Amino acid sequence: MASSKGGEVNCCNEDHEHDKTLESKLASVAVELLDEDDEYESLPPSASILVQGMAGSIAGVVEHTCFFPVDVVKTRLHRIRPEPGANYTGAIHGLRTIVAKEGVRGLFNGFGVTALGAGPAHAMYFACYEQAKVAFGASEGPARNPGGVAAAAVVATMVHEGTMTPIEVVKQRLQVHNSPYKGAMDCIRKTLAEEGVAAFYRSFTTQMLMSVPFQITHLVTYEVLKDTLNPDNGYNPSSHMIAGAGAGALAAAITNPFDVAKTLLNTQEQSGVRGVAPAFRAVYNGSGYGGFLKGLSARVALAAPATAVSWTVYEFFKHVLPGHAHDINSEEKCC
Repeated sequence: MASSKGGEVNCCNEDHEHDKTLESKLASVAVELLDEDDEYESLPPSASILVQGMAGSIAGVVEHTCFFPVDVVKTRLHRIRPEPGANYTGAIHGLRTIVAKEGVRGLFNGFGVTALGAGPAHAMYFACYEQAKVAFGASEGPARNPGGVAAAAVVATMVHEGTMTPIEVVKQRLQVHNSPYKGAMDCIRKTLAEEGVAAFYRSFTTQMLMSVPFQITHLVTYEVLKDTLNPDNGYNPSSHMIAGAGAGALAAAITNPFDVAKTLLNTQEQSGVRGVAPAFRAVYNGSGYGGFLKGLSARVALAAPATAVSWTVYEFFKHVLPGHAHDINSEEKCC
């Protein structure tokens, strides 16, 4: 009986030691998993260009969908000689007038072609920006390499505008009051037949002159504000939203004159105008210096929340998409 009891004691001791060892292993694995999940800053470098593109595509579609009605009003406010019935005093008045006279549908003229183009264009924009930041040694932000962030902004802008400029032409021609086109395909066919392929890139130079300073201001400001609001660089939606809104508002205000000139070139409000300088002269001749401030409130009202939403959605999916794969791999390794 004594040996039996001794055997039971030894067995219990062995089970206890085994349980302690198992608990220790599980605790170490849990700590490792928690540490890996919290390392948000380690996700962007490890995130593939595909993940960056997917996150950017989703962000672009969400942004344009949410704020397209304001974009319609902005386009009409930029007109030097507004159509009768479309002479708005501001963004709110424009929204109310369009709904009253054209219905809600009037706020989404040109939305279809924009939705088709926004996904690919924003995918390339964000992916190129992230990759260019690494190439220019600016992945740690503007504090250490502001020139690298600015250079990455230029690369991303060139890729984005090369895709979006023809889409902008079609979109804005459909957005104007009493548009002569029945839809996107009708606009494309008639523009090709009457003005040629060059019409789709008539505003490209102006667009680049506007977009380069816009994106440099936007991206450098965003990175600075994000680092200031969130110095630990952890995943923080509120900091992405506030930084995005501030960066978008500042960049939009600075570049509004170029946007007015771009709208004139895209819609050919005054036929025969070609190039940046003639467009600026046409704006000045039509409305004086005040013409360059047309639609400013609508542009800022569009850019601030749009960039806030875009960055918040982008950072979220950039965080989540590689995170799921990482968690799955961790579980497989554990088990």
